[in-house]
Amino acid sequence: MTEKPNPATPPPARRPALRPRIPRGRGPVTALAAALLGVTAAGAAWSATPAAARTTTAMRTCAVSDLYLSMGGKEGAAGSLYWPVRFTNTSTTKCALRGYPGVSVLDGAHHRIGPAAGHSGRSYGTVTLSPGRSATAVLRTTNGPVGGPCERTGTYLQVYPPASRKATLIPAPWKTCSRVFQTGPVNADGGF
Repeated sequence: MTEKPNPATPPPARRPALRPRIPRGRGPVTALAAALLGVTAAGAAWSATPAAARTTTAMRTCAVSDLYLSMGGKEGAAGSLYWPVRFTNTSTTKCALRGYPGVSVLDGAHHRIGPAAGHSGRSYGTVTLSPGRSATAVLRTTNGPVGGPCERTGTYLQVYPPASRKATLIPAPWKTCSRVFQTGPVNADGGF
């Protein structure tokens, strides 16, 4: 019986040529590629982290329930009448206000008298109120009919704190004159 040659076994005279063995995954290029892949993966993991976790916790906005609103003392100057609205934090934690309040004059039956207050145009920042602390927004009209008639005197001011959809009524006899009714932003320095 003749033996058939096994195709897996090379004939004795012909051995396969040895190829130089290159270690896989250990060369400098491979190490560099692995390092870059690690940096990329770390960057992807960092960017998947929510922004709130990467930054400090933002101060919560004061809600109407956190605030007691009252009127300061009226002041007159250069034909204008100024009256500050005081925002006092009555909660047990800090909260913040930023921007202009919404202000309207109401009669005794809670009907609006004239247009709502416009903005003074002053720039503003965030005011942080610790418990028991206050900030103000100053209202302005003319000191009498200096260029136009006066509206009838209102009984209340309806005030929406900045970023609020709820208002507070403050008993305040306000009379808008000469179609001038403005509010400044909430601030800690009492400026208009």
